[in-house]
Amino acid sequence: MRVAVIGLGSMGKRRIRLIRKYDETIQIVGIDTKEERRVACTEEYGIETFGDLAEAPQADCAFVCTSPLSHNKIITQCLTQGLHVFTELNLVADGYDTNIALARQQDLVLVLSSTFLYREEVKQIRHLARQANCMLNYTYHIGQYLPDWHPWENYKDFFVGNKQSNGCREIFAIELPWLTEVFGDIVGIDVVKSKMSSLDIDYADNYLVILQHASGCKGTLAVDVVARKAVRNLEVFGEQLYLRWDGSPTGLYVYDFAAKYDVNVKLYKEVEQLDNYAGFVVENAYADEIAAFFEAINTGKAPTYNFEQDKEILKIIDRIEA
Repeated sequence: MRVAVIGLGSMGKRRIRLIRKYDETIQIVGIDTKEERRVACTEEYGIETFGDLAEAPQADCAFVCTSPLSHNKIITQCLTQGLHVFTELNLVADGYDTNIALARQQDLVLVLSSTFLYREEVKQIRHLARQANCMLNYTYHIGQYLPDWHPWENYKDFFVGNKQSNGCREIFAIELPWLTEVFGDIVGIDVVKSKMSSLDIDYADNYLVILQHASGCKGTLAVDVVARKAVRNLEVFGEQLYLRWDGSPTGLYVYDFAAKYDVNVKLYKEVEQLDNYAGFVVENAYADEIAAFFEAINTGKAPTYNFEQDKEILKIIDRIEA
């Protein structure tokens, strides 16, 4: 199999490294318009690189790892050439209907990243929520100071500085798929938002959102790009369940009602993390969604998260931002 990784920034490099770890026999070619990125990937990974997909050898599938607002045209190009497509978060629904139709017509796999659906902690939270069989509420704060997201570059040169693909929007796109998977479809939204920082951005940098789910569960979601400490703190509570999670692979605790103490839930034999990312960024889940993509290609198994589902999530984000 030959795989084209389009976009050789931080996510493109992550995908190359994890694809190679998944199956070192896969041939990888890199695509990027920036020569310095192509040179860096050739030196680091020993792969062929090209400035445009049209210049590269025909591939079987593509990983689209460019900035979100460029995805639409690239995905269409890939599907037109008969490539299965895995894409990072799109953040806007441009071209969704066209690309969904193209993939169906050619029987191609078309999926996008939703990494937290592959986290073992999220799977366990879903299990515990179902097992509790009671109404649940949750409070959840996710925040990190925008200049710290990619400290190696100015945030204004990074897609999160753009209002259409802003940092808060990306957080919502990461978190809402798994929150709806655990607690049910969202049927009610109340929002308070503002800009409270001195950051040079033209969008709200903090949100307080109350979500009502079809299941009867309710949540308070705090999202921001101003927290000076990278934070992901979840608390879930109901008559039959209390748990807390700090977003890290070792930070899930369930309260034992009888013993009156928090029990640490151990879910990983081995955790892979990179030093230059926050503690709640776990490589295992990125690897698992890559494996699921290849499994969908090879066996026809339905992917965990698809464009139809994401289209509905993006509608919810539009309502939150309105």
